Amino acid sequence: MKHLACFCLASYAVLAATPEQRRLADAAEVFKEVMATPDRSIPQSLLDKAECIIIVPGLKKGAFIFGGKYGRGFASCRKGGAGWTAPAAVRVEGGSFGLQIGGAESDVIMLVMNKRGMDRLQSSKFTLGADATAAAGPVGRNAQADTDATMRAEILTWSRSRGLFGGVSLQGATLRPDEGVNRALYGRTVDNRTILTTDVPPPAAAANLLGLLNRYSSRK
Repeated sequence: MKHLACFCLASYAVLAATPEQRRLADAAEVFKEVMATPDRSIPQSLLDKAECIIIVPGLKKGAFIFGGKYGRGFASCRKGGAGWTAPAAVRVEGGSFGLQIGGAESDVIMLVMNKRGMDRLQSSKFTLGADATAAAGPVGRNAQADTDATMRAEILTWSRSRGLFGGVSLQGATLRPDEGVNRALYGRTVDNRTILTTDVPPPAAAANLLGLLNRYSSRK
């Protein structure tokens, strides 16, 4: 009976969560599952060098949208000392144009590797491959992380679909702030630059994600 009550309470908590809170939970789960298998995860050396991370759970490809890709996720950047900032909501759009039927979902992780990439992330909009140099990221603890493309890229990108994780090209995809999600999470209008560069208190729903980021890479 006690176990049943606990299950019911957990189920109620999931149902009571807002879409934004559930997406934060999904982002945390994506990152946790990817990093749990070092031989098939983001190389630790790259994660430790990264200035920011972007996680987009369930990026849609095709499926009745104008543009080949569409998804919503969150970005977090390093704090001055240790730890990560509160999450800032982002939208990913673009790719090929035109109505497409079918398509698939994939989880996407991006690492912003330098100050130029951070400046792009804090802008009103930028396009991978045009405004910011991007490259598919290597996979695994023994992956060669110092290739020319990797070292030059402002942003490295990975994707997981149907259990397979690897570097992926997102050339042509556009990232922009998701202002409505930020308002829903923070209860006020706050822009991504403020969230990612100041000590904005994170929402309670972000605790799991930030805890995982600190666990796997708390300090550069």
